[in-house]
Amino acid sequence: MAGARAGMPVCVGYFSVSFGFGAMALAQGLTVWQAVLISATNLTSAGQFAGLTVIAAGASILEMILTQIVINSRYALMGLALGQRFGPEVGNGKRLVAAFFDTDEVFALGMSKPGRLPASYFVGAGTVAAIGWIGGTAMGALAGSLLPLSVRAALGTMLYGMFIAIVVPQAREEKPMLVCLGLALVLSCLFTWMPGLKDISAGLGIVICTVLAAAVCAVLFPVPDEEVQA
Repeated sequence: MAGARAGMPVCVGYFSVSFGFGAMALAQGLTVWQAVLISATNLTSAGQFAGLTVIAAGASILEMILTQIVINSRYALMGLALGQRFGPEVGNGKRLVAAFFDTDEVFALGMSKPGRLPASYFVGAGTVAAIGWIGGTAMGALAGSLLPLSVRAALGTMLYGMFIAIVVPQAREEKPMLVCLGLALVLSCLFTWMPGLKDISAGLGIVICTVLAAAVCAVLFPVPDEEVQA
């Protein structure tokens, strides 16, 4: 229940973003149930929008696989971090269930919880978030293309505001988090505007920024063994 309460803001944010995905999926020729099935089995905003583009272009399955691997490879890094936070008492079955709900925002919620992370807390937050994502997709697909493009684009910006609301308070309280956030921001800007770096795909760029920022902060702010085991 604590995880579900913490996941409510994520649920609201996901609803608005997935509403746009549902409307876009219907505009690309998918049915309502096909759009809902994609959201129910993926739970990845960037991956789903990119996948929809691949489907609309009539590309091959191999292209779809490669696209999703590049865009969603950051979840492997998140999974490693979550595996350390769960503790040895959490078995493989619970870890697999938790991995399904591992999105950027739910991950941020889980990592911001002090001490050991109960799997039930993470799954509770993820379940509520998934309900918002799937429900928004269904409503967006049902609404179809009735809403103007400007409104759908505005709904999409809520996801970024929600993520900022999760990360910034934690960064204000912990210096390592603030440094990591600032470093990741600088690296992200470089991969967005710097010649050469901006040609790297967005998904791979996220992975590189994550690894570099985390590696630097791991060296600057090592966590004592006794704190890890707390």
